[in-house]
Parts: sequence; C-alpha cells; structure tokens
Amino acid sequence: MNAINPWALGVFILFFAATIVIGSSIQWIRGLFSKKTNASSHEEWSLGGRGFGPWVTWFLVGGDFYTAYTVIAVPALVYAVGAYGFFALPYTIVVYPFIFLVMPKLWKIAREGGHSTAADIVRARFDSRALEIVVALTGLVAVMPYIALQLIGIRTVIQALGLPGDLPLVIAFLSLAAYTWLGGLHAPALTAFIKDIMIYIAVLVAVTVIPLHTGGYGALFASVEHAQTILKPGQGLPYATLALSSALAAFLYPHTLTGILASRSADTIRQNAVFLPVYTIVLGLIAMLGFMAHAAGIVTTNNSMVVPMLFQKVFPAWFAGFCLAAIAVGALVPAAVMAIGAANLVTSNLLPTQKDPVRTSRLTSLLVKLGALVCVLFLNAQFAIDFQLLGGVFILQTFPALILGLLKIRFSAVAMLSGWLIGTVFGVSVCWMDGLKPIHPVNFGLFSGNVSTGLLALGVNILIVLVVSVFYPAKKTATTPQQDSVENPA
Repeated sequence: MNAINPWALGVFILFFAATIVIGSSIQWIRGLFSKKTNASSHEEWSLGGRGFGPWVTWFLVGGDFYTAYTVIAVPALVYAVGAYGFFALPYTIVVYPFIFLVMPKLWKIAREGGHSTAADIVRARFDSRALEIVVALTGLVAVMPYIALQLIGIRTVIQALGLPGDLPLVIAFLSLAAYTWLGGLHAPALTAFIKDIMIYIAVLVAVTVIPLHTGGYGALFASVEHAQTILKPGQGLPYATLALSSALAAFLYPHTLTGILASRSADTIRQNAVFLPVYTIVLGLIAMLGFMAHAAGIVTTNNSMVVPMLFQKVFPAWFAGFCLAAIAVGALVPAAVMAIGAANLVTSNLLPTQKDPVRTSRLTSLLVKLGALVCVLFLNAQFAIDFQLLGGVFILQTFPALILGLLKIRFSAVAMLSGWLIGTVFGVSVCWMDGLKPIHPVNFGLFSGNVSTGLLALGVNILIVLVVSVFYPAKKTATTPQQDSVENPA
C-alpha cells in the first residue's frame, strides 16, 4: 500500500467532492429557480424532461459511453496483452454509423409513444407483456457488471492514494449512491462537462509529458516488446468479434439509450453521431498509457493499478491527485446514468403502477448499485474490462427484439422470447464454463479460433428466432399508429 500523500489526497478530495456536491444539488437549484420545471417529477429525474440539446447531449452520451472502462480497463489490457487491447478503437468507430441510422428512429418512436425504455418500445411493437418483462430484466442484469467496473475504477484510484482495506470500495459505493439519489439525470448531464474537461486535461498532459519523461515516443515503443505492438497469431478473430459485439451492444444498454431518449430531437442525435468520434481519438491516446507504463518502468500484478501508478510516478503529487480525481469522476458520472437507466426499467416496465415513481426509481438505483457491489466482491474476472464484456453477453440478447423489431419483416413474440431464452442460456453457460472469459474457442473448418461469446450467443438467438418464426409466424393484424411509426419512422 502506498503512503498517503496529503497534497495528492487533498486535490483529489477537492475535485471529487465538488463534483458530488454540484451534481447532488442541481435538482434543488432547478426547482428553486425554474417555475416551469417540476424538478421532482419522474420524467425530470429520469430523462431530464427530454429537453437536452446538442451540446448537453454530446457530453452526456460521451460521458456515459467513455467510462472507467476507457481510462482504467483499456490501458490495463494494453499493458497486459499489448495490441489486442486496442479492439476498443474499431468498436467505437463501428458504433457511430449505427447511432446515426438507428437511434433517431428509436427516439421518434419513443417520443410519439411516450416511451422511456427499450422495453417500452418492444412492448409497443410486439404487444407482449412477457417480452417487455424479459427485456427489462435483461437490462437490469446487464448493467450491474458495467456499474461494477465503475466501482472498480473509483476504488482503484482511492487505493492508489493509500487508503487501506475495504475503505476505498465503501467510499466508492456511498459517493455514487448519494450522487444519483439526489441529482437524477440532471446531475450527470451537468457534471459530464466537468468530467470531460478534467479527462481531457489529464490525458493531453499525460501523452505530452510522459513520452518526454521516458525519452520520446521512439524510446517508448523501443521499450515495449515488438510482439506486444502487433496482434499475435490467433488474436485477429477475437479482436474483430469483440469489436463487433461491443459495437452492437453499446447502445442497447439502459444508460446509453437513456442518453439518447433524453435528447431534444432526432437531429440532435444525428449531430452527435457525427461529432462523437472525437472521443475515439482520445480513447486511442488513453490506450497508449498501457505502453507508456512499460516505458516508465511500472511493474505490477494488479493491472487495474497501471494508470494510477503511472500518474503518481511521473507527475508531482498535486497533479497526480487531479488526474486520479478525473478518473474517479469519469467513473462516477456514467455509473449514475447506468443506475438511472436501470431504475427506469423498473418504474416503467416491471412496477409501472407505483404512486411515487421517483422514490421507486431512487430505491431501484440503490439496489442496482448493491448488485454491482456483489459483482465486484464475488465475480472473479481476470481483467476489469471483462465486467463490461460480460454485461454485453446479456444485453446483446435484446438486439433482435429491439433492433430487428424495426424491420418491416414481422416476427412473432413467441419467436423473440424463444431466441432470447436459448441465446441467454447458451451465452451464460459458455461464459461460466470458460471461467467468465468473454471469448470462446470454436472450430468450423477454416473458421476456427476464439470468438466473442456475446456474438456467438446472439447468432444462436437470431437462428432460433428465424426457425421458430416458421412455425409461429407473426399474426397479421390491423396496423396501429404506433406500429406504423415503427415501420415507417421519419
């Protein structure tokens, strides 16, 4: 354990606590000064009143898309396995055309139908309460490992500051709980500005100063084994399939979809799809921190500690504290959106008749965080990034119902339920047999190697949907206005 440096700890507390206070008080401030806004209403707490414009949406969607996954997990994977960890770059490139083409359609359907979750949209399309429930439950389960990754991010930087035992995890949990309970979606929407500015400062300084400290980029790459800078034999297939499965899963999660549905218009979403790739440039620089750690002589068996140890070794204590605060805030903001997105599933789909939906949402978000805490304590994932990839195995099983449901080709609810059930059981079983690894070896002649488990399970899901649709085709019914808006979105 590191000795506590008062300068580093003081700067960290200043920025981290300020973010929590600002986010927690934003609802009260809005209610005090805005007569037009009911700051205590459920739609204000969960979707920000559906009024976020391009600027706020850009920070909010980017904020809950680039998380502790980006700043802790990706460099840790690059540090441990080299170029293979860069699969996150093509993943974020592939996902933006998907956002541009599909998400405005989902936004229009949600706005016209008053929907706030993926399960709402699925219910309207298939007229199936059972399918609505399984999509909602899948979202709840899938988001817990993702929140667990954020808790690991906060815990890691607090441990790096020298706080002992389980105290860092307790602090991470309580700070996230208070921040979300009081602030609602307006909290991460506002503090996403703070988070991104802090991350940009930390990353830009790091990618400039650290190479100078270690002799330049030439010396940096010379210090890394050549084998780590290129994909090893057999890594191409898992690299490609992990990138594709992550891209398909990214905007199925409750938190990313919440950011989309909170937008003011479909054009806002399209504009963000054009400009969000700026984050990918930053992601590439952040991933390079894994190589920089090698150049700086960082040696550790706890890969999650790589970036905090690097910052503490190279920077003065006060700036290291600032960088660690940026990482913690970078985990806090998206984790709040994740918990809110999960809470929306409960109040809208699982317990829709609540008299006080805001209170129910707050309690649900707290329970989801407890579930994430259980994931941290009892799931023995090899890398922090595996928590995000394991969540993807679950959430990908909602892809057919939500995304294929946009097609004019009609599938029955029975087919979608069958695909979801068998795909989920297959994916979970394979993950469990593989020791919670997100890839699985396959051998189909020329097509052999390790493949993303989530993509395999999705393939099984879609195959079952097609087969069952032959025996249980969708009923031909009169097209409702809602169905028409799904088939012919503007």
